[in-house]
Amino acid sequence: MTDVEAHITGTVWKIECAVGDTIEEGDTVAILESMKMEMPVEAEDAGTVVEIRCKEGQAVNEGDTLVVLD
Repeated sequence: MTDVEAHITGTVWKIECAVGDTIEEGDTVAILESMKMEMPVEAEDAGTVVEIRCKEGQAVNEGDTLVVLD
C-alpha cells in the first residue's frame, strides 16, 4: 500500500481519481488550493486506487493522506 500525501496545507479543490482507477507515477490524483493557487498532487508510485481519504472542499494539512494506492 502506498499513501499519496498532501505536500502543502490547503483545501481539496478537486479529486482527479476514483476507487479502482489505475494510476501511473506522476499522475495527478487531486488538486489542492492554497493561497489562491491550484497545486496538483501527483502519485509518486504507480498503483490502483483502493481508498480516497478526502473530499472536495475539505481542509487538509501537509502530510495528510489523500489517496491510498495498492
